[in-house]
Amino acid sequence: MPIIREVHYECDGRQLVGRLALPDGEGPFAGVLIAHEGPGHDEWQLARADRLAEIGYAAFALDYHGDLTPFADRDLMVARLDEFRADPAAMARIAGAGLDQLLAAPGVDPNRIAAIGHCFGASMVLELGREGLDIKAIVGFHPGLPTARPEAAANIRGKVRMYVGADDPVIPVEHRIDFEKEMRSGGVDWAMHLYGGVGHSFTHPMVDHLNLPGLAFDEEADRHSWQSMLDLFAATIA
Repeated sequence: MPIIREVHYECDGRQLVGRLALPDGEGPFAGVLIAHEGPGHDEWQLARADRLAEIGYAAFALDYHGDLTPFADRDLMVARLDEFRADPAAMARIAGAGLDQLLAAPGVDPNRIAAIGHCFGASMVLELGREGLDIKAIVGFHPGLPTARPEAAANIRGKVRMYVGADDPVIPVEHRIDFEKEMRSGGVDWAMHLYGGVGHSFTHPMVDHLNLPGLAFDEEADRHSWQSMLDLFAATIA
């Protein structure tokens, strides 16, 4: 059984709370940093850390909102994300603070680190990669793709894999094209998997309860993207 604990930490003056999940044993363990979706943590997203620990990876689910969540309304959440979009250095700092927690955990091998993000969390881990850190794999599910510093893609050292619903209203075709240009220009080892007929937040089983157009869980895309991620980990950090 994994060892799971709540971790309190700080970045840019904000108190944050993440979840650390460690496999049973002494390690060394490959580590996976996890960045949540835009609205913030919920139990499903925190459980992704537990799920990875069960199969042998040390995992830390970082927090990039802290006491701002739960947001009183969607406009407040959008304003928070817009602040980040305008300041990629702040995104890298807060993601880096989560990475520090993962690297400080007992038994974690600093030479075998991957980072994954869902929705805006993918933007977070991509900005961390643009800092030039030794992250062997960067994975995004229904990911935020735009960046204010596309030229920094040249700093990405690991493999990048993005999993996108072709009918996702949050990720228009223009975002996908710009991301491809960025990855090509930066010489990145990258791939984007498109799922036809699939919308946003396709990995989250509870999203259907929101009844929002273009957001829907898709069991097949969720299963395929998760297994593809594990295959990438097997080739890079296992």
